Amino acid sequence: MDEKVKKLQNRISEAKLGGGEKRIERQHAKKKLTARERIAFFLDEGSFEEMGILVTHRTTDFGMDKEIYLGDGVVTGYGTVDGRLVYLYAQDFTVFGGSLSETHAEKICKVMDLAMKVGAPIIGLNDSGGARIQEGVKSLGGYADIFYRNVQASGVIPQLSAIMGPCAGGAVYSPAITDFIVMVDQTSYMFVTGPNVVKTVTNEEVTSEELGGAKTHASKSGVAHVTSSNDAACLIDLKRLLSYLPQNNTEKPIKLAFILTDEIRDDLNTIVPDNPNKPYDMHEVINGIIDTESFFEIHKTYAENIVVGFARLGGRSIGVIANQPLILAGVLDVDSSKKAARFTRFCDAFNIPILVLVDVPGFLPGTDQEWNGIIMHGAKLLYALSEATVPKVTVITRKAYGGAYDVMNSKHIGADFNFAWPSAEIAVMGAKGASEIIFKREISEANNQEAKLKEKEKEYADKFANPYRAAQRGFIDEVILPENTRRKLLKTYAMLENKQVELPKKKHGNIPL
Repeated sequence: MDEKVKKLQNRISEAKLGGGEKRIERQHAKKKLTARERIAFFLDEGSFEEMGILVTHRTTDFGMDKEIYLGDGVVTGYGTVDGRLVYLYAQDFTVFGGSLSETHAEKICKVMDLAMKVGAPIIGLNDSGGARIQEGVKSLGGYADIFYRNVQASGVIPQLSAIMGPCAGGAVYSPAITDFIVMVDQTSYMFVTGPNVVKTVTNEEVTSEELGGAKTHASKSGVAHVTSSNDAACLIDLKRLLSYLPQNNTEKPIKLAFILTDEIRDDLNTIVPDNPNKPYDMHEVINGIIDTESFFEIHKTYAENIVVGFARLGGRSIGVIANQPLILAGVLDVDSSKKAARFTRFCDAFNIPILVLVDVPGFLPGTDQEWNGIIMHGAKLLYALSEATVPKVTVITRKAYGGAYDVMNSKHIGADFNFAWPSAEIAVMGAKGASEIIFKREISEANNQEAKLKEKEKEYADKFANPYRAAQRGFIDEVILPENTRRKLLKTYAMLENKQVELPKKKHGNIPL
């Protein structure tokens, strides 16, 4: 029996070395942790239970039968993060460059199946050169098996992806289906076709970092939701993100213990400038409302004219969507509409209440926007907020013009409670543009057209550039002082906590994709 125990221990020790000491050293030389080091850092100490440690590939072609590594390039299992159960897999770049084989895929599928059965988040730590070409279609089939499970799990359990090395070809589609992607700056990249193929087909010269690095996907494509400076920071970001989420779609996020203090915040009174054309930072409004230092921003450098992220309000997890007057005056455009729509749908899927802060002059005009489908993409946000059944509260801080007023969680598309500050301007358009249309003849016939325009502009502004017409109609539930916003929201979300809505029976809607 002693010999059998020793044999088992030797195999486990061999498996834990992955591709061997030299390859581990090369991984460290690239400033990257190994798969097992990542898991140890991410999970609560001593909580990891591994599955499939003795699995090996089944390929005999191309001399593969002479290269056998226990675990086959991926570490899978379950453990806890802050005491909460999670399932995860971590690809091991020291074994065949983390390439995906038939058995590698089977291990991932097995842990995904368990996550669905139990109802707990699944986290993928990706570091792979792609499909194992020695296996041909078997490895491609393995990718498709994973994709299918990603789709089945979507909206049922949170799915988080960390890109901690290469992720190319078919490998990119599993992370793309998951809820959030965190990329490590300078050591990770994602693309469907690499720089060499790009050069051959299009004659473009581009580096891996330029084509699909963390900064590229965080600011240009919007593929990456969060960018981290190194492996450890990436894993910390994943843990923080998890803290805002429930275990699955049947639960609500954990409410943290909270003592009511400083619910009156008079610093909010001076944030919005008297000049309606002067910008201000919506982050100041967000931080003036939420629990101190609780904002976790998503898509920070993508479509910066809208801000989205998670926060806590009285210990509750909420999703925040806010126009950003500092960037493009906070207009809605193609990218900001997609960004906010996707975030809305995630929050709704996982029972996270939504707070919408509005200062929007409208949709961005221009041929570029129209030709790139602003109609369809703007409709995505309209659809997402209309469909969402979680508690939805709106605060209009300043401008709410035109169709953008409707889209930004207005009462008309199902918002539960709509507040406005006294600085709010709710109208079809700004006073200047409206006056030029309504009083066109009077202005053109005036001796001093500029003076007449200003006179009519003031007349229109006094009548319509305020929240009171909307409040008279019941479109605004209450006009509040900025300093009272936090206190009002604490009460409103507590009141809405047990909100229930039954949608019409259907297989699914047809969102304008």
